[in-house]
Parts: sequence; structure tokens; C-alpha cells
Amino acid sequence: MTRLLKTMLSTALLAAAPATVHAAPAAPAPRTMAALAEACAGHDGWTDPAPPAHVFGNTWYVGTCGIAAILITGPDGHVLIDGGMAEAAPLVLANIATLGFEPKDVRWIMISHEHFDHAGALAALQRATGAKVAAIAPAAMVLESGEPAADDPQFGDLKGMPHVKVDRVLADGDSIVAGNIAATAHATPAHSPGSTSWTWQSCDEAFTCRMIAYADSATAISADGYRFTAHPDRVAQVREGLTRIATLPCDILLTPHPAASAMMARFAGNAPLADPAACRVYADAAMQRFENRLASEAKD
Repeated sequence: MTRLLKTMLSTALLAAAPATVHAAPAAPAPRTMAALAEACAGHDGWTDPAPPAHVFGNTWYVGTCGIAAILITGPDGHVLIDGGMAEAAPLVLANIATLGFEPKDVRWIMISHEHFDHAGALAALQRATGAKVAAIAPAAMVLESGEPAADDPQFGDLKGMPHVKVDRVLADGDSIVAGNIAATAHATPAHSPGSTSWTWQSCDEAFTCRMIAYADSATAISADGYRFTAHPDRVAQVREGLTRIATLPCDILLTPHPAASAMMARFAGNAPLADPAACRVYADAAMQRFENRLASEAKD
């Protein structure tokens, strides 16, 4: 075989050989909402363990059966809203990892409101992820002190929690941005003085986009002996908060307590997941309950 022929043969073999490539990181394994709903059927305790689930686009459920924690993912880092009770921190971290994401890639942690059942895990989650924490002013004060606010109608029934370093104090309408994620804070002080609802756009692989609203708890409840009618400023806050929830951009409604908006039933497919009227219906029902409470107090 001539030198020229050997050279030509070697060149042809090299061209035919597959190129060495480094595989891209595997996509997270699919975790269905139906599987989550089935696992939580008959279990809605605040610390009842739940598997993670894909909600829509870059939005994932990583909380317990009874308390939501929502992960929004992006190539430049992730955002976590709520962490549940202190005991739930290991589960939330495990759920994030189970989905194929690195907990240390969480850039920001936010909350719905400043009560121990939703923010109790934040200190541990902040340590584990290195994420920054953001909250509106009334919530930030409670997170940093670890003590319930005296002007909260539920004061007396609320437990303390590990204090958290708040890196950014938000105003109504501010956004938390991490790469292509932009989550907007809406002050909705119906459930607590620091109640915050969050909205963001999420798109699936078919480029169908939905506005997701993580609307805060809408129940205006209190410790024994508290009368809303004796606190007109608080009454005004509750009405303002519920009015704002009703007008949120809201294709898909998520709530801190899944049972409050029949989330598990919707995850199971027993009702539509997307409903542009969902936030209004959720807030209107809460407003009616609150007005009934005020009317009842007026009769006493």
C-alpha cells in the first residue's frame, strides 16, 4: 500500500469515527402532579412528606403535603418561595436534589408570609444553599427577629422561629431577578401584615406561556379575643389585600396551603389546572368570609 493510499485511508476512518462529545447534564426526571396528589391523598399535615412535582414550565412543587414550597428554575440559578416548618428543611432540599437541581444553585429565597409554618425552615435553607433572602418590610422584621409581630391578629397563637438574615427589603411591585426569572412581589396583607403574593411567567417546551400566581393565604383569622372591628386599620388592610389578590395576573393559582385552593384536586386532574378566574374566585370567597366575621362581631 502506497504512502498516499495509507494517508487517504486513515483520513476516511477518522472522518467516519464518532466525535467525542461531553453529554449535557441530564434533564430532571419527570415528576407528575398526579403522583404528588396520589401520595398526599389522606395526608395534609404540615410536615407530611411529599414527593416533588413538575407544575408547569420551570415551576416545581418541592414542599410537604400540607405546606407548599415552590421552586422556579433557570440556567443562571433558581428561586425558592417558602420553605415550610423548620422540620421540613431536609425534605425541601432533598426534593430539589431529586429533581436533578443543585440546592446551592438557589439564588434567592422568598416567603408568602412571616409565620413559622411557612418560614420556619428558611434559616436552615439559607445556610444550606447560600441563597439571599428577600421580604417586604413587615415580614423582614419578623424574619430577622424570629419573633411574631405584636400587631398580627394571630399573635399569641404563633410560635417563634430561627431568625434569618434578610438581604433585601422589598416594596410592593419589586421583582426578584435571577437570570431569566423575574418574580414580582405583591403586598397582599390579608392573612398577616407581611403577606406577599408572587407572580411570574412560566413557559413550557412548546413555548406556551402562563402567568403563575402564588397567592398568599386569604384567611383573615385571629387568636382568641381579637376583634377585627376594634382595629379599623387592620380591616382596611385585609380588604386591600384581598382586592389585590383578586386582580393578580393568574393563569395558574398556587397557594401556601394547598387545601385552600384545591391544589391537589387540580394536580390530580379533577379540575382544570389553569383558570384565569381562579385568583378572583379565591379572593371573593375569602372576602365573603371576612365580611361575615365582621357582621358576627358587630352582633356581639
